[in-house]
Amino acid sequence: MTRKISNKRVVVVTGGTRGIGAKISQTMHEFGYKVAATYMGNDKAAKAFQEKYGIDMVLKFDVGDYQACSDALAEIEKKLGPVDVLVNNAGITRDSFLHKMTPEHWHEVIRTNLDSVFNMSRLVVDGMRNRGFGRIISISSINGLSGAMGQTNYAAAKAGIIGFSKSLALEVASKGVTVNVVAPGYIETDMVKAIAPEILAKIVAKIPVKKLGNTEGIARLVAFLADDANGFTTGATFSTNGGQYLM
Repeated sequence: MTRKISNKRVVVVTGGTRGIGAKISQTMHEFGYKVAATYMGNDKAAKAFQEKYGIDMVLKFDVGDYQACSDALAEIEKKLGPVDVLVNNAGITRDSFLHKMTPEHWHEVIRTNLDSVFNMSRLVVDGMRNRGFGRIISISSINGLSGAMGQTNYAAAKAGIIGFSKSLALEVASKGVTVNVVAPGYIETDMVKAIAPEILAKIVAKIPVKKLGNTEGIARLVAFLADDANGFTTGATFSTNGGQYLM
């Protein structure tokens, strides 16, 4: 189990008020971190989430916009302090076969799912290097490893996260900064539970453990990678998919 953090390190979780991101924010708060969760959706739901779990900050901004990220991080650092841990979790889908995909749907997904990882990582990495400590953890997907029909945009972005993270890990390894990836399979979130029951049953049937994953397992893995003691794990991709795709 991850230890309680005595020095209240600051963690930013993008897309941190719903689904996997919400569980990561909640878990990191329980482990003693100061948590800033970002979102782009429902203001009322984000506020309710903050109040329910005691999250230190929630901020609404577009993670695909570099200047918006810069402004938000300045606000976070002013209120909570320098960012020690960044969890790049924000993501959207705009699914269709490539021959029907619009340029808008391609760019929306790349911007939110991949450009955001550059934006946020670029803006925190200098401080991490200078302080000699940092953890950057990005959430990819099984579909960034295996590919998926109707998801050329999403799979490209999620695969790009892996290549980005390996390269950045090499750049900052000697500076006390680790960079890792978590690639979940099908996790029991509201988005997955909204899949038609007959389709979801077929998906589960293809998972060797015969069940969906849970958000707590993903959040605990993120907390493990963020821990101060875990400075020797970097450039790695943790594939958590119930055996559905083996690397």
